[in-house]
Amino acid sequence: MASSSVPATDPTLLPGIHLSGEVLMGLRHLARRGTAPGTRTLAGLPGGIVTRRRGRGSEPDDVRLWSEGDDRRHIDRNATARTGILHVRTHHDERDRAVVLLVDFRPSMLFGTRRALRSVAAAEALVLLGWRIVGDGGRIGLVAAGLGEPVVLRPAGGERAMTAVTGALAMAHARALDAADTQDPPLSSALTLAQSLLPSGGHLVIGSALDAPGPDFEPLLTALAERLSIRLVLVSDAFERTRPPGFYPFATADGRRGTVQAARTDTVSAASADARLVDYARRGIAGLRLDVEASPEAYAPLMERLDAVL
Repeated sequence: MASSSVPATDPTLLPGIHLSGEVLMGLRHLARRGTAPGTRTLAGLPGGIVTRRRGRGSEPDDVRLWSEGDDRRHIDRNATARTGILHVRTHHDERDRAVVLLVDFRPSMLFGTRRALRSVAAAEALVLLGWRIVGDGGRIGLVAAGLGEPVVLRPAGGERAMTAVTGALAMAHARALDAADTQDPPLSSALTLAQSLLPSGGHLVIGSALDAPGPDFEPLLTALAERLSIRLVLVSDAFERTRPPGFYPFATADGRRGTVQAARTDTVSAASADARLVDYARRGIAGLRLDVEASPEAYAPLMERLDAVL
């Protein structure tokens, strides 16, 4: 499996398979680079959605280290003079945004044929979105769903919130990789938990391939869309979209190897991810397809577009 574009500092962590909190923290510099023309066609939001970009409000929120892309007008003179290092002051958005990221780490997400596992790609993309949200003065929370009890963080603001989110994601993903069970539990309980963390009108972003979400998931999702803004990052591996027939070798994180026989993917199954997004859009749940074989650099402009409709 190819390496992630951001190298892990811990040699025991295999890029694309394991998640490192430090690596996820390092994605911060990608979060505000803007849309690159070459990545606009990787995925899209169904339908035409035009929104007014939110500005920064006047209420101070947090002081943090300067990073590439920050507005020089928000440099905090006192912190900069005191430390000798550039600091910027962030402000509350014109309306307080509370956003919960629901990341799927169930067994079916621990699969990937190119750059990374689907679970890793989902975490990378939602961390990029999280950095954008706290940078605009919003609050970010987390529900990491896997086997056993989900990892939960209530929405909070600032860099400290994202430090907690990235650490919790790395911990939850390591726990998921160590689990022996291969059956996916329903996603409905994680969805209910995420809803309980948000006020009416709050924002929920789901990162998942939505394999076997359970019989109660779809009705519950539709009902919650009446009181929450729900957005979907539908994770898709290239092997699912185009799969020539044949025998394929595989390896697991514990070193086990084998071969699996795969049948040809037909046109209907290859387009199923996009068809699902269209169906969700009809229910008021905008989303995009996240291709696992792309990189965090390619995900950054997609998360910018998703941020625009939150």
